[in-house]
Amino acid sequence: MPLALPPTTSVSANHPTKTKHVTVFIPEQVVSKPSPVVDLSNLQDASRILHEQLVKDSQIIPDLGELLLGMSLLRFVPLHFDKNSYKTAGGASSASYSVFPDDYRVPFQKRRLIGIPEALFQYYNTTNVTSHMGLLPEIERVWISIDHKLFLWDYVEGQDISSFVDQPDVITSVAVVKPKPGVFVDEITSVMVICTPVSILLVGLSAASVVGPNNRRRKEIKMYATDMSISTDVEMSSVAGSHDGRIFMCGSQDGCLYELHYQQSESWFGKRVQLLNHSVGGMQSLFPRFASSKHEDRILSVVFDVNRTCLYTLSAKNSISVYQLGGEKTLHHIQTLTNLYKAAQDKAPNSPALAPSQFQVVSLHVVNPGESRTGVQLIGVTMNGVRLYFSVATYGFSHISTASHGESLRPLQLTHVRLPPSNLYHPDELSHSYRPATSSYNPARGVPVPPPSRPFVVSGIENSSYIDGLMVSAQPGDAEGTDFLLCIAPDLTRIGALGQVQTAQQHPAASQPPIYGASYSSSGTQRPPLVEYATLLAIPGRTWAMASVPRSPPASSASPSPSTINELASQFSEPPRQFMILTNVGLTFLVKRRALDYLRAVVEEVLSEGAVQPIIEFRDSFGRDQTCAMLLGLACGNTFLDAGDQSTVGTLYRPSPDVANIAKQAFYDFGERPIWTERVTYGTSEASGSAIFSGRREGFAIYFARLVRPLWKDKITKPGSLGLHQLNVQETLLATIQKNLCALREFLEKNPHLFHSTPGDPAASRGPAGHEQEAWKAEQSSVAQLLSLLTRTIEAISFVLLLSDYRLGELIARCDPDAQKLITYMTYEDLITTQNGLNVSRALVNLVIDQQIGQQISVDTISEVLQQRCGSFCSADDVMLYKARENVRKAVESRNPAERQNWLGESLRLFAKGARVLEFDKIREVCTEYRQLGYAKGAVELPLYCALALDPDGIGLEYWLAGSPPNDDRLEFSKKRNSCYQLVLESLNSFEERALQSSSQKTAPAESLETVRNHAFELAFTSEDEMFHSTLYDWLIEKGHTDDLLAMRPMFLEAHLRREPATVSKYQLLWQFYVKDGQPLRAAEALAALAESRNFDLSLEKRLECLILAVGNAKSHPVTANGRHETAIAFLTDLEEKLDVAQVQLEIYNSLLPHINDPGEDGEKIRRLGKHLMTMSELYQSYAEPFDLPVMKLLILHVSEHRDDHLVRSIWDRIFEDALEKDTDPETNADHLVANVVPLGKRFYPSEYAFPLRHIASSLMRFSLKYLGQLPKGWTPRVLVQCGVPYPEVWEVLHEMYESHIPPFNQQRSVQAISSDIAVLLRDWVEEAKRPQSPTVRHELPVGRIDAGVGQYLSELDSSSTDTKVIYEGIKRELRRNW
Repeated sequence: MPLALPPTTSVSANHPTKTKHVTVFIPEQVVSKPSPVVDLSNLQDASRILHEQLVKDSQIIPDLGELLLGMSLLRFVPLHFDKNSYKTAGGASSASYSVFPDDYRVPFQKRRLIGIPEALFQYYNTTNVTSHMGLLPEIERVWISIDHKLFLWDYVEGQDISSFVDQPDVITSVAVVKPKPGVFVDEITSVMVICTPVSILLVGLSAASVVGPNNRRRKEIKMYATDMSISTDVEMSSVAGSHDGRIFMCGSQDGCLYELHYQQSESWFGKRVQLLNHSVGGMQSLFPRFASSKHEDRILSVVFDVNRTCLYTLSAKNSISVYQLGGEKTLHHIQTLTNLYKAAQDKAPNSPALAPSQFQVVSLHVVNPGESRTGVQLIGVTMNGVRLYFSVATYGFSHISTASHGESLRPLQLTHVRLPPSNLYHPDELSHSYRPATSSYNPARGVPVPPPSRPFVVSGIENSSYIDGLMVSAQPGDAEGTDFLLCIAPDLTRIGALGQVQTAQQHPAASQPPIYGASYSSSGTQRPPLVEYATLLAIPGRTWAMASVPRSPPASSASPSPSTINELASQFSEPPRQFMILTNVGLTFLVKRRALDYLRAVVEEVLSEGAVQPIIEFRDSFGRDQTCAMLLGLACGNTFLDAGDQSTVGTLYRPSPDVANIAKQAFYDFGERPIWTERVTYGTSEASGSAIFSGRREGFAIYFARLVRPLWKDKITKPGSLGLHQLNVQETLLATIQKNLCALREFLEKNPHLFHSTPGDPAASRGPAGHEQEAWKAEQSSVAQLLSLLTRTIEAISFVLLLSDYRLGELIARCDPDAQKLITYMTYEDLITTQNGLNVSRALVNLVIDQQIGQQISVDTISEVLQQRCGSFCSADDVMLYKARENVRKAVESRNPAERQNWLGESLRLFAKGARVLEFDKIREVCTEYRQLGYAKGAVELPLYCALALDPDGIGLEYWLAGSPPNDDRLEFSKKRNSCYQLVLESLNSFEERALQSSSQKTAPAESLETVRNHAFELAFTSEDEMFHSTLYDWLIEKGHTDDLLAMRPMFLEAHLRREPATVSKYQLLWQFYVKDGQPLRAAEALAALAESRNFDLSLEKRLECLILAVGNAKSHPVTANGRHETAIAFLTDLEEKLDVAQVQLEIYNSLLPHINDPGEDGEKIRRLGKHLMTMSELYQSYAEPFDLPVMKLLILHVSEHRDDHLVRSIWDRIFEDALEKDTDPETNADHLVANVVPLGKRFYPSEYAFPLRHIASSLMRFSLKYLGQLPKGWTPRVLVQCGVPYPEVWEVLHEMYESHIPPFNQQRSVQAISSDIAVLLRDWVEEAKRPQSPTVRHELPVGRIDAGVGQYLSELDSSSTDTKVIYEGIKRELRRNW
């Protein structure tokens, strides 16, 4: 299992990519504030850089179709091409080649020659033997037949040979195809087709990959007899198998197309093995030996196209037929292409290569869809090297569909003719092997190369092989026993938009300084035609067969896909292409020389001979950025750096220190400097700038992106067996990518100076110092981001591999549904750079930890592994939490109370330190464990720690203090705090319930449970979190613990009760709190506010009660308290007035209560009267007046002390009027008056505002005079005395009437009546004074004044008023007797 290196500390900086505005953070500013463990912003910026490079890789090299058909998809600067180019409109033909006089830049290199094993020569024991041979690359074997014997030579192992001799006929052809599903046992993975002149035999093969003696992987095969064979009179050749196991071939004698059909067992409708002739059709196909061919044009070869499920055949007369597979035993003929010579001439008129005698197509090659997105599908190669490219027809053909596949197969047409190179150097002219002479690298290298002295013309190609734009063809050489190989590969420097220098010559002289950073020209939008490297190589022997060496197909990636001919994008992640050429001497391996191999050669040339011109030419050919990317890969080492045996893939290859140093120095020198471009907006003084990065930074980004391309956009998992997930990218590929990333990081860590300017650099003077500094800052910021992403990616791969070790599928199955859904669609990029990636990784780490804890494995062990391999996925905080959980587990297992408390205390300490990364569900889980263990300190304090950690900047608290406004972004932080507070309340409730339950059951530990409960509440109340206190108080109030709260009076209780939103219960508690706290005046203020508040639905009686309590508390305020004496008096006065008004309001309300349910506005007004306090004016104007309530009017005048004589007299007049009834005797009306007047008098006297005494007395007297003789004498004064009017005042009022000359008191009759009332009044007064315990004090009786008054009244008394005279005389006697 590969280990990730420890993460490095680097300063991250936000920086966009090239040509964007740049924001640079100064490192000191970054360090000043603690940053999170994973800076997602920086990682995402770096990820965007990688994405841009991946997109560029998919665009810089056009695909085959774009090159051949002259498509213009990208802007490009036209380059200089060879003159040997035959071109017509539309890209009909081309012949542009790069040909060099040495083998230094040849596209292929002869890697090794493996001779035919000596053991085979013993079978050539006679001179008359028939021998054939060919390649079976699918099973890594060469087949060699000697008469009827078949030998399979394992060329990987070198000398291992297996044989098959179980049939008697001469073997002429052997092929390996895929088996039909369900016919053979599962062990059989391939079927070997053995052809003889008289039969066809099928042999089952199983191939297993094993490690050989040389520590190289090889395929071990086993052969299985299938008992499947068929006789034939036609010798078969060119066997081709389909993807689903169908076998096609052509007859050597009749040139027909055959299919070998086989099935598991015979049936009524067919034999077990049949040979079908698709060239004749009908029933004749079942009898091939009787159906002699009448076709003059014989089929020579059959090629199957796996991607398009179709078949191509090539005939002797250059006809190409296309077939599409139908149902079983059926084949649909789509088209036959003829007259290819004429079509080719139309494409390339007057070309000397198109001669009738040499126009013979010798082989067909399929073009994979990924190689040409524009429809190039098939290549035909002629004997003199002309290549015919066939594409999907765009007009003139209809689509032909088949029922079996349901897809349309469009007919083909010849779209491009590629002419052979005419200036090939003879292999003998390539005198130096692999390295050119030193003299070749001089300043004059830019001059055109001399033409070949003996140019070789291709004329007799017999074999060819093609894959991904690479082609190798063989023809007999001009010496006995030698073949020449025509090797062709795309010249990426001529067809790619690599940012090369724009110069007049293809190879600029060294004295001409290149200018980098130039933009592509918009005028040249046409793609250049295809330009290829071409060379001739000589190999010993005559060629029998050739094929490309199979390699594991690259994992399908969701990243932007580069063209398959773009080896720049794949050379650091895939081994080079190889071809095998089988001759009668042995097996020759050709290896494609990549740009990387070319670079390595020129670096070695610098090392060995000091020639720098080749590496400069390399830089000029491939462009600055691409060269820097390759130099970086060469300097740090790579698993695909060695172009040798593919069996060593996965082993990190590092160049020699000297080569690495030269590559490093060239990386720095060629990379140049970043440039700052300033832009000023017209009409303003504002300026903005952007950085054009150096080649070093661009090379770093390119190389990094290419390393991670196989996984970056790919999902981490895919559905596997048993419904569990499994890794989507193979572990071996992950390990290989990680090795290369680690080598890159190690190199950059050892060479941090590569992205800094050197002191005294003359380039520093090119621009202003400020701009230069900005450019360097931007560059270093971007590099820091990429370094951060590099480390994170290495650790992410380690993390995924670690999860795989711990059974990733089972871990995911244990995740919650949301996490499972995230993982299902999560890519490596998401895992590394997004918040979801952090969440998922933390969830998976927690599951791993739980799994290990469940197995009694120490947390230290697993956390050490996690931190060592993937530190950013298991931070120090995470480790603390894991250790804390382990301490809880130890506490559970401990039986020693003191030891348990120690474990719990340590766990709380660790949990508190890591609270900011503790998930809420985990907080809840830990609190539950603490409660179960009776650990009050942890159950209370941990959620409070977490509440502060989840809201570190106090945003939630600020929101709460602001009154929790709606639609506020701060709400989320407040919710997080409240969630933690609820956990505290749950703990308190749990402790309380357990204590009560234990107490009620009188169990033994009741005292300890009560202690725990009390300790928990004590801890809660000692918290300094005001927001928590408020939550706690609400909870206690809801549970009915108000008395306890008031008794404790905790620190934040007053603030809590005063805080909005106000409630009745808060006010009730607030005034009681103030009373308990010795602040009666504040209690009165709270009560008054409650009484007057319009926000609460309080009854009028309740409000009146609050005012009464408020008045009482205000009166209790000490005179010297807080120096508020005068204020307190004013407040008390105001309260008393409001109380009076409230009492009036209540009386009015009660008087109107019978009408509260009246319909209309009146009922609504009455209901409103009972809800809120009103002013006296409102009561009078809205109720007393509209509802005509005279008594209430008097009450309002009395309380408000409003003096209005006219108003009050009119009210009393109305009272008198209401009291008297018509048609009723005087005595009854008199009683009514007494019933109405006496209560009001008792209530309002001596208020002149509501009880105008003289007016009332006058009204009573007028009533008495009206019914004189019918009412008893003294009725009026006695009514007034009942009203509470003192005797002296009644006497005074009556005497004024007696002396008055105002009608009706000016009549003698009225005067005598008033005198009689006065006599009764004075007699009652004297009798009252005589009565013991009388309120009238005896000595206060004005005896002299009464005596004088009686004398006056007697003197003026009418002689007929004898009764009144008797009363007066009796008064005189009583006065003399008693006073």
